[in-house]
Amino acid sequence: MKHIVKPAEQPTPRLKRWLRAVGAEGVIAGVARLLPDAALFVVDKERTVLLWNDAAERLLGFKRAEVLGQHCLKANRCESCMTGCGIAEHGRLEDVPLTLFNADGVPVKVRKYAQAFFDSQGAFAGGIEILFLDERPAQAPVPRKTPALDAVQFHGILSREPAMLQVFEIIRNVAKSDATVLLRGESGAGKELAARALHDESHRRNGPFLMLNCATLAPNLLEDELFGHMRGAFPGAIKDQAGVFERAHGGTLLLDDVAELPPELQAKLLRVLEERKVTRAGGNNPISVDVRVVAATHRSLREQVRLGRFREDLLYRLRVVPVYLPPLRERRGDVPLLLWHFIEQRNARETRRIERIAPEAMRVLLDYHWPGNVRELQNVLEYAFAVGRGSELVLHDLPPEFRETGEGAPAITGERSLLLDEAQRIRIALRDTRGHTGKAAGLLGMSRATLWRKRKQYGIDNV
Repeated sequence: MKHIVKPAEQPTPRLKRWLRAVGAEGVIAGVARLLPDAALFVVDKERTVLLWNDAAERLLGFKRAEVLGQHCLKANRCESCMTGCGIAEHGRLEDVPLTLFNADGVPVKVRKYAQAFFDSQGAFAGGIEILFLDERPAQAPVPRKTPALDAVQFHGILSREPAMLQVFEIIRNVAKSDATVLLRGESGAGKELAARALHDESHRRNGPFLMLNCATLAPNLLEDELFGHMRGAFPGAIKDQAGVFERAHGGTLLLDDVAELPPELQAKLLRVLEERKVTRAGGNNPISVDVRVVAATHRSLREQVRLGRFREDLLYRLRVVPVYLPPLRERRGDVPLLLWHFIEQRNARETRRIERIAPEAMRVLLDYHWPGNVRELQNVLEYAFAVGRGSELVLHDLPPEFRETGEGAPAITGERSLLLDEAQRIRIALRDTRGHTGKAAGLLGMSRATLWRKRKQYGIDNV
């Protein structure tokens, strides 16, 4: 139940005047200084840390500059926080025992007091938390946890982050229409799952759901796969062949990596979207198709238009409803949630069962910026289940790149650093798999086609 301020807690007119005079910022900072032995921090509605006092630095080992502007899980690594701390649900927490993990991964037992704040519509607006040291720290692994109370499972996508919950709501709403949807997100961010969710939420749920990757086929093969051909249309065409538009009739068609569509096929795709008819190669009779088109890309189509690589009129046809899927590094609160979710799935079918995560392993997993997103996280766990033994996931169960640095990859400071880091990771994966494209793609959490494209982009030859 959300905490409602009682009449006795309401500020008097004189107190309100005093607060206006001295400023709320000064009051909060003063309270933080008055608690030299208690860690005090403030978060906003996105759970971004806004204030971090000196005692918090001493207790948890994270400097103020490391934490401010970051998700609270960057430093507030408590067992319950990994599956939802409850402040938004309960409004107030008093004397709650917790185990946190400091910057070195050492457990620290504390007692927590927290107060949530809500806006005029009742939505969570942030909160203040105070942590008192309970007893001397003792080494303990992170135990297996049940799903967070505020986590939402949406057609196979699990999240508790506001940005993803908004995506779920957009998908539910747009599914009621036949509007064309453009999904934009990095490789592994869940574009195919989002497209399937849109299909399953729509009236077309009983029709076919087909996917075509526009980056994997040569232009002539891609055209044939899209629109089909008639017998005798070209050498080897021994029978009529329906294209993917015809096969998806009555359902949904996902065009993945649509930004890679060759210019000559962009014009033909535009005509199909406008007329809702396709003409097979070698044929003269247009065939009506009833298909919901969902396009997906990791690129900015507006930027591709500016560079002259994509038709502007096609952009507007595809981008009727744009949906942005945030990368995993922008939804840090989902990392521990997804870790335990996928661990539970593998526990049910593997001979090894993981019940705990060692503190140092959890530290690098939380610090890592996941360039391959959720798909990479799944592959990291697959690796851990394959090479490790025992009920505890330890640092040496993780792929080599985690152990080489002793911590997660460095924080992203811009687009250039992200690209450079991704190129380095590709080289490491190819080196560790001795140039095996399929195995390297698995380690990186991307498809073979995406790895091939990125190697070409970065100029990476066999290593």
